[in-house]
Amino acid sequence: MKIIPYNIKKAVQYARTFALIKNPKYYDFDMLGGDCTNFVSQCVFEGVGIMNFTKTFGWYYRSLRDRAPAWTGVDEFFSFMVKNIGQGPYAKVVNLTEVSNGDVIQLQNSSGQFYHSLFVTEVSNREILVCSHTRDALDVPLSSYYFFNNRVLHIEGARQFE
Repeated sequence: MKIIPYNIKKAVQYARTFALIKNPKYYDFDMLGGDCTNFVSQCVFEGVGIMNFTKTFGWYYRSLRDRAPAWTGVDEFFSFMVKNIGQGPYAKVVNLTEVSNGDVIQLQNSSGQFYHSLFVTEVSNREILVCSHTRDALDVPLSSYYFFNNRVLHIEGARQFE
């Protein structure tokens, strides 16, 4: 097994490049419930360069019809990242006060449903800036979003089995 470090600079650069346009290599899920987690997955993939092709429970994208639920689903993405002990990226949950560039923030509504994924591009002592799809945003302050609660995923790296 090989541990692949998370290239945060590359992931952030990707997020900023494709925040306001869609990468034609990936399907645009805006009309199928939203493109936010698809976009976040693209950013994370750019930073680790490895997928997990396990049917149903992995994290991968080949096409609209050949992808894992974790690639595009908010809850599925979260579950894969925090539970993954196999190939591909993995993450740990941290507090918002510990957020850093390259992390993923998921927003929760007052009904308890996590409904939106955001990619963190900059953290200063004044503000957290994010990029996202569905409501396409480039370096928008987290404070401009209305949400009940959040969870933060700190991407730690990826595993590759040779």
